[in-house]
Amino acid sequence: MTSTTPVTIDALKAARELAPTIADRAAEGERLGCVPPDLLDRISRAGLIDLMLPQAFGGLELDPMAVVDVITELSRADGSVGFTILSLNATFFVAWLEPDVARSVLADRPRAIATVFAPLGKATPDPGGGLVVEGRWPFNSGCRNASWFANGVMVMDGDKPAVVPPGRPDWRLVFVPAADVEVLDTWDVAGLRGTGSNDVRMTGVRVPPEYTANPIFESAKLDGTIFRWSFFALMGVLFAGFPLGIARRAIDEFVTVAPHKSRGSRPLAEEQSVQLTVARAEGQLRSAHAYVQDTLGRAWDRTLAGDEMTMDDRVAVRLATGNAMRAGTAAVDSIFRLAGGSALYNRSPLQRCWRDINAGSHHGYFSEYHETRVGRALLGVPVPDPWMM
Repeated sequence: MTSTTPVTIDALKAARELAPTIADRAAEGERLGCVPPDLLDRISRAGLIDLMLPQAFGGLELDPMAVVDVITELSRADGSVGFTILSLNATFFVAWLEPDVARSVLADRPRAIATVFAPLGKATPDPGGGLVVEGRWPFNSGCRNASWFANGVMVMDGDKPAVVPPGRPDWRLVFVPAADVEVLDTWDVAGLRGTGSNDVRMTGVRVPPEYTANPIFESAKLDGTIFRWSFFALMGVLFAGFPLGIARRAIDEFVTVAPHKSRGSRPLAEEQSVQLTVARAEGQLRSAHAYVQDTLGRAWDRTLAGDEMTMDDRVAVRLATGNAMRAGTAAVDSIFRLAGGSALYNRSPLQRCWRDINAGSHHGYFSEYHETRVGRALLGVPVPDPWMM
């Protein structure tokens, strides 16, 4: 299911109009280690880091498949931009803050929030009722483009995590302006170079309690159909378009050059083995896209009807988004092998597609740990921490 509302059409149109410029500046982004600031400003002004931000705060609040389609377009243009923008769409986390607090966070441009939701920081209560935060978070994608951060902490009770009802650790996100966060220059990597996914550090940062939230366990302050989905299902919505877009770019690039490139007397396009590989890659990609579309559409229709997202829905979203990454990576790998030595040069978009999608596949969301959790659910074996679905 893809929404055809005017807002959705405008968002997709904006992504497609920006795509040629994004593609042309991919190498620049890799040199800078982030999305070029003026380009991020254009992306922001087009509303593309407000995809799930509540309309009450000036956001688009798109349906899940519309979000996937926009991220697909951006990732097709440049994987680093696609991954950065899906990460900075953590702007929608402000739906879990009180409205006045949310507006204060959104007042800073480019209204982009970087996040590592894993609780890698420690927050110690202070006598004034706030929290003093210490911690270091690796893989903070988009950190050089962010105006605010929403990073995970464990609230401490002495030297142990505090416990809150019904007996879980007090895991929260703390919202902190970029000026209070130190970016460490650690992002020296093979793929997704333009995301600037550096480590960041907070040292003795005081956070008022109203600038903390728990979107994993608690309901949003603002009602909206999209905010009735589980936290990790919403992460899947943001992630799904990334591999679909990069794989689309890789196949399209190869199809363009294959009629004019040869390894002997015939163009690659006329070799049977090449034809077979391209056909299979195209089938993998279309199938993965259709599965994502069907899965998100079914769950969305159920929530539109007023029903809760079921555990079966959550499992299906995890399965579909994980399958999109596996299928996209397999398609890009097979196309990259076909392209020969010329694909190794930095001038070739194919080498960037190959580097970026393989880097993205290492994100924790796509880990085998979570894939086995899906298998447990399908087999009827109890799933530990079912809230992570």
